[in-house]
Parts: sequence; structure tokens; C-alpha cells
Amino acid sequence: MEQLSLPASSHAEGTVKLPGSKSISNRTLLLAALANGVTEIRDLLVSDDTARMLEALEKLGVKLEKLSETDWRIHGCNGDFPNKNVELFLGNAGTAFRPLTAALAFSNGHYTLSGVPRMHERPIGDLVDALRQASANIEYLENQGFPPLKISPANISVNKSIQIRGDVSSQFLTALLMALPLTGKAATIQVIGELISKPYIEITLNLMKQFGVEITHDGWQQFTVPANVQYQSPQVVFVEGDASSASYFLAAGAIAGRISIFGITKNSIQGDIQFAEEVKKMGAGIEYYDNHIYVERAKTSKLKAIDLDCNHIPDAAMTLAILALFAEGATTLRNIASWRVKETDRIAAMATELRKVGAIVEEGADYIKITPPEKLTPNAVIDTYDDHRMAMCFSLVSLGGVPITINDPKCVAKTFPNYFEEFAKIVS
Repeated sequence: MEQLSLPASSHAEGTVKLPGSKSISNRTLLLAALANGVTEIRDLLVSDDTARMLEALEKLGVKLEKLSETDWRIHGCNGDFPNKNVELFLGNAGTAFRPLTAALAFSNGHYTLSGVPRMHERPIGDLVDALRQASANIEYLENQGFPPLKISPANISVNKSIQIRGDVSSQFLTALLMALPLTGKAATIQVIGELISKPYIEITLNLMKQFGVEITHDGWQQFTVPANVQYQSPQVVFVEGDASSASYFLAAGAIAGRISIFGITKNSIQGDIQFAEEVKKMGAGIEYYDNHIYVERAKTSKLKAIDLDCNHIPDAAMTLAILALFAEGATTLRNIASWRVKETDRIAAMATELRKVGAIVEEGADYIKITPPEKLTPNAVIDTYDDHRMAMCFSLVSLGGVPITINDPKCVAKTFPNYFEEFAKIVS
């Protein structure tokens, strides 16, 4: 297995330009593909996840033009994929797999969707159940409730309200919302239980509106898709920098120095921008500018521990678990059950690896409590579980003045292929 050894460091300073948001990139690619007209997408994330979506769209017959490394021209298919008999391999890209499942269920073709072994362990049953309520024809090819999937033509009906669970993954609701306009009929979605990760639904609604489809909703329990709507190209879309990726550099500045992070602002449509406010609560200095955010080390010697409901920042909350190592007292992160069904079981993985650096960790079904050690354990070897966020999070431990080794560092290619190069530029 490849390893990366990070030397002990105690200072972080400099500027960082963020890669494009994964959540915005893959949603925008699919909406542009489904739209009427040609869309230029600027600052698209270059990563494994977007590569899987681009490959899938090309196989489905969408014309793609690569203008530069980060800029693409997408020729929309006006809601009707040209190719009707396609096998798709989507790696471990949930932001590609879930929305494509829903869109293809309404596309009157024969499709199979598969991924890496971990994707076949990530639940999709709630989305399939919701699509079957609209008479979609979807079969499980291996285990019930999990990919791979086979989709066949069906007579879609949305006369009745579609019910979908909201407490497993917001990607299921996102997928349904993005696909329903393809039916051309009015449709209602009822969310059963508490909707987790609401800010990700806000991203979906915001982008759909940019493409000409406006969804009305009653709180977070009922959503209405209007009849006779069609996605229309907005011609040019700029992808914001990734707010989840910003969390690592916000944390680095909070721990060990001062950093300016470009590509993101306080007005971002991404919920993970709220991470900056949580870091501020822990004692770091945060300043917002028109095109960047500035962070500096806490004025006190240590950060303050927090007890936080993380429903609003589920991905960035992982970075808070590392900040807990540098805080005074025990930090508790709650309402993170969705961590269990991500690229790995992130609660279990985080608990295991935090203990390697000396932390006392208590984990529950939907929370983690972290008590920092007096001194971090040097030379820990961190397993990353093929999870990009585990690798990026644990790089921050080196700022505590201890060397650390990251196993399988290239897993960061999922969202931030040059992360370790950018990290090396700011640490000393």
C-alpha cells in the first residue's frame, strides 16, 4: 500500500485556491445534460467523482466538449438521453449514482448501474422504493436495497404523492427532485422523518432554479414539482469552490497560523460554509471578504471544545473531530448518523484512527465524543478506508508537532487530487 509521511509541523500560513464543489459540479453536469440548450460550465471540479459522471453522460449520448481542464461545454438532450441501452460503472460516486438512478428510471430505456464494492454496500433502497411509487421498473441485481441496479422502461405515474425517508441520505431526495421534471407532470414528495443535511437540498433547489425549474416546498416535509416544466440552459454556470474542502484549511489556520482561502465567500450556496462559524465558536479569528475567507489561530493557547448538532454540516463536521484534538475539554458531535453510510462507516473509522493519536473516544449510533490527549502520539499510521475525507482530515494532526503517516493518500482524488501538494505549501 502506498503511504505518505507528513513531517511534524507547528505553523500554517499562506493562500489556497479551492477546487470546485463536488456537490455543485455533479448536479450541474446532470442538469446541463438534461436541459434544452448548450451550457458552459466553468471551474468544474477535476476529480474521480466528476470523471464518473462525465463518462456516464457520454455513454448516454450527451455531447461533451472539453474547453480546458476545468471548463466544459455540455450540449443538453432536452430531457431525453439519446442512448437507451447502456451499462454504467460509477465507482464510489454517490453524487453520480443516486441522481442518475432517478433520471434513468424516468428515461424509458434499459440501463444497469454498478460501482466499486463499497458502493454496493451503500444503501439505495429508500430511493428505489420512492421511484417504484411512481411505477418505475427497477431491480436489484445482487442484494435487496443495494446496488447494482437494473432499470427497464416503465409507464410512469405521479398521480399520488411520493413518500421518501429523509433520515438516511439527502441524496435520495435530491435525486428525486432533479428527476421528476422529466415526467412533465405535477408531482408531490412527502418526506418521512427528519430531513438530514438540509443545506444539500438547498443546493439542489438553487441549481434547479438556475436551470429554470422552481420547486415549492412547505418547510422540509413536502415538495411540489410543477407540471410542464423543462430544464433550460442558463448558458454559463460558475462552480463555487468546495466549502467542504475549505474546512481543512480553515482548521489549519485555526490550529497553527493564518490562511486566506479563495473561491468561497460567506454568500456561498453550500451549507458547509457554516463550518467557518463553528470554528469561530471554538476561538479562531474569521474574516469574510468578497472573494475569500481569512482565518487565524485562536488568541488563546487552545481552542474551546464544543457540543454541536452537525445536521447542517455533515461532511465538514469530520474536520471538527480533528479540531477536537486541539481543544480544551471534550467535544461532542451529534446528529451524524449519515456518517455511517458514506464512503466508509465514518463514525467507526474516525473513532479508530483518533485513538491511534491518543484521543479518548466514545461513539454512538449518531454521535462521537472526543477527549484530546495531553500529548498527541507521534508516528501514528492512519488507515483511510478509501475515504478521501479521512485522509485530508488526519493530515491536520501533523500541525500538532508530530509526524504522521497516511495510508493510501491517493484516495483524495475523489474530490481534491492535489490536496497534499496544497497542504505542503502552507505548513512549516
